[in-house]
Amino acid sequence: MDHTYSSFKDEIYNAENEVTGLELHLPGKACHSYPFLPILESAWILSLNISISCGSSRNSVNSLPRLHFRDHIWTYTQRYFAAEAVEEAAAAMSKAEEGGAEEDGCADGMRLVQLLIAFAEAVACLADRLSLILPLGAVGFVAPMNIMDDASEKKEEALHLVYENCPHIQFGHFVANYTILEAFEGESSVHVVDLGMTLGLPHGHQWRGLIQSLANRAGQPVRRLRITSVGLCIERFQIIGDELENYATDLGINLEFSVVNKNLENLRPNDIKVYEGEVLVVNSILQLHCVVKESRGALNSVLQKIHELSPKVLVLVEQDSSHDGPFFLGRFMEALHYYSAIFDSLDSMLPKYDTRRAKMEQFYFAEEIKNIVSCEGLARVERHERLDQWRRRMSRSGFQAAPIKMMPQAKQWLHKNNVSKGYTIVEEKGCLVLGWNSKPIVAASCWKC
Repeated sequence: MDHTYSSFKDEIYNAENEVTGLELHLPGKACHSYPFLPILESAWILSLNISISCGSSRNSVNSLPRLHFRDHIWTYTQRYFAAEAVEEAAAAMSKAEEGGAEEDGCADGMRLVQLLIAFAEAVACLADRLSLILPLGAVGFVAPMNIMDDASEKKEEALHLVYENCPHIQFGHFVANYTILEAFEGESSVHVVDLGMTLGLPHGHQWRGLIQSLANRAGQPVRRLRITSVGLCIERFQIIGDELENYATDLGINLEFSVVNKNLENLRPNDIKVYEGEVLVVNSILQLHCVVKESRGALNSVLQKIHELSPKVLVLVEQDSSHDGPFFLGRFMEALHYYSAIFDSLDSMLPKYDTRRAKMEQFYFAEEIKNIVSCEGLARVERHERLDQWRRRMSRSGFQAAPIKMMPQAKQWLHKNNVSKGYTIVEEKGCLVLGWNSKPIVAASCWKC
């Protein structure tokens, strides 16, 4: 495996020199904490060299082999998998002869190259964008990955696989439903405003759980449950709503489902119909980070509009990482560490050649990586921020923290759902953070007006 990785690394270096026609020099460092960082740094320098070459003339830009680097990525990916197959066959023979094999090194190498390929593809996207910049310094536009606005079957399937196999979204649904049930305790008329409907995840899994819990609770029954989804996928949301209404009817719950066909930036308080006497909560699962912009005003405006609705609670679940920095290299390195943890967690949950894993990596996580690394301006929608930054934002918009007191239930949920042992849940200043081997992945918080 070391020989394969070394060969892969050398060929990437050669590919870069072929594309740029320049000799690339890395900063003089004795060592790197991650063995693949020299390759990634070199790929970053490659993109800058291409952007510099763009300033001469349109003809010189067109003469650049912009897709050459991407072709190399594809070629060396295939070579890597072919070489790996040969080495695994040799390892199997060695294991049969010696009665043991060191698989940990192979697994680490496999995970390393998978992550490298995802980031190299992201840098290739950036190189393509930079190569079209005229004049030098202009900002290109690369279409972002947004599952809500993209009916791609592959991306939709990947989202569903992430929900089934990774605990990130299910953790958010569990914490949100527990908090919402507490807010609805003793109430007969309740209303949930769901921002984004969990990226349009089919079947409305979160609300099926809430409906069942409301149907089974002791005391005063729920006379009316209203769910209002906010987003542009009106047809998809309506299908989910019809399924939920039928499900609620079977359990004796009167559910009224409606859709506000607007994105969050254009949402107005009067778009949400609130009846007198009903208790309102707002639910946001992996959604509000898409509203964060360079100007910072867009998210503040959305939060202020939500505050005007006077919800009893706002449940916020977001990726806990700093992917919204203004500088490319900072985002690059932050994303590298964050997605290293996610790729590492996939190793513990699925075999490395499982097709489900390949689909999640390629059509979900890799798309997020490309958006974080290679997009700018309005095209960059994966603007994840750390929990402390969200606290400051919420406080400035008039919200007060409502501590989530369900740590025992959260740990029980981890055990009950057979979540991989590498996952942990910690409490941080009244919020719950799901992490992988101490690396934060997703944070859940609760806010009141």
